[in-house]
Amino acid sequence: MSDGLAALAVQVRADLAKTAHPSMPWLTPMTAPDGSRALDVLIVGAGQSGLATAFGLQRSQVTNILVLDKADEDFEGPWLTYARMPTLRSPKDYTGPDLDLPSLTYQAWHEAKFGMESWRDLGLIPREYWAAYLLWYRKVLDLPVRNGCEVTDIAPGVNDLLQATVRTARGVEMLYARKIVLATGQEGMGDWGIPEPLQHLPASRCVTCAAPTDFTALRGKRVAVIGAGASAFDNAAMALEAGAGAVHLLCRRAAIQLVQPYRWLTFRGFLRHFSELDDSWRWRFMRAILELREGFPQATYDRCAQHATFHLHEGAPVEGARETVDGVLLRTPRGEIAVDFVICATGVMMDFAGRPELKRCADNIARWADCYTPPPQEQSPRLGAFPYLSDDYAFRERAAGRTPWISDIHLFAIASTMSFGPSGSSINAMTTAVPKLVHGLTRGLFRADIDKHWAAFQAYDVPQAVIRRTPATAAGDA
Repeated sequence: MSDGLAALAVQVRADLAKTAHPSMPWLTPMTAPDGSRALDVLIVGAGQSGLATAFGLQRSQVTNILVLDKADEDFEGPWLTYARMPTLRSPKDYTGPDLDLPSLTYQAWHEAKFGMESWRDLGLIPREYWAAYLLWYRKVLDLPVRNGCEVTDIAPGVNDLLQATVRTARGVEMLYARKIVLATGQEGMGDWGIPEPLQHLPASRCVTCAAPTDFTALRGKRVAVIGAGASAFDNAAMALEAGAGAVHLLCRRAAIQLVQPYRWLTFRGFLRHFSELDDSWRWRFMRAILELREGFPQATYDRCAQHATFHLHEGAPVEGARETVDGVLLRTPRGEIAVDFVICATGVMMDFAGRPELKRCADNIARWADCYTPPPQEQSPRLGAFPYLSDDYAFRERAAGRTPWISDIHLFAIASTMSFGPSGSSINAMTTAVPKLVHGLTRGLFRADIDKHWAAFQAYDVPQAVIRRTPATAAGDA
């Protein structure tokens, strides 16, 4: 660690000590069926959202926690895997995982590592730097993270505990927790989707934008990218920079999306209170925002447009696809396009049953379509498939009483968007979203233990002062 980062680590710990009040432990340990100590909270996912949640819980004196991630250390989240943009798109001064602790901000880390002049000259944060910052964040806060651990099942346990089946390189183990947070990012309640007309194509011809892709193998090839959001342009740029013979970006809309709605909603009122609106307002806002999709900045477009082999097709949804001897023939309203390889950047599909950890309860997780009927002009089956969450990010039942234990599973991922707006996987929402999640978790833990707290209060008999009686005071009493 550099001298600057070493000094910053000292500052972080000093700041935490100064803001630790109230620091009294307040949770009573619970014993799991196997005799081990049950966790108070198990967090699935050690990306930025999982780490920030763990930090928020620790600041609330919920320290009996564990964070699991199936990836190797430093490869949690998208930053060094399927994120294909050179920099983050958020402005560099947006805060997030720091939870308003100045010494824990990205700016503090950058200045300590590279100097204040480097920070002044910085435009946007390189994604490799963000990944390095998150790893430092995890280590300086001493967060309890275990890598190489995949949660494959969540089931109800005894004594109101949840039982998580975890697969590791050493085999399978069981963990028990009072609450589980699914901080699983983009794939939280489904997986990256391939449009129906392309689903019959083999993986050698068609993949999602999150799939591991050898772009060097596309040199000289004809590539189609389906979608017109930021990720679509990122993947198109990667293919172009690798020397693809032609890259066709197919946008189903008549014109590509140039407005970035997430810039408008980045204000405290919306981020903090959107989830408190009634269903009609939440639906109206998120339908408009999500159907606009995420816009892309000028640099993202220019990265593609500078190549003569880049071709943008607007008003060109894929209506059919046919594998040929030398590739794939895509049918669109604007004609057929012959390509060798297809990359789908059309977002994540809600598929609860496709998540192995949710197989016991997937069919009873309430969706927006189960809880709210929008006006005819605002119908959207895609948005209706999102989970309808309680105010603490917890799952709700479709049929009451069938799976009551899912109220202790809290979703903090992209699929939280319909209920909470930008939250579970958004840097700019963390300063309001993580405290809201932590508040819900601690509220649930406190309420569940209210009998214990009442008993502890009644038994509390620690005097604050000692009365020393002298002869004079004794005579006065007489």
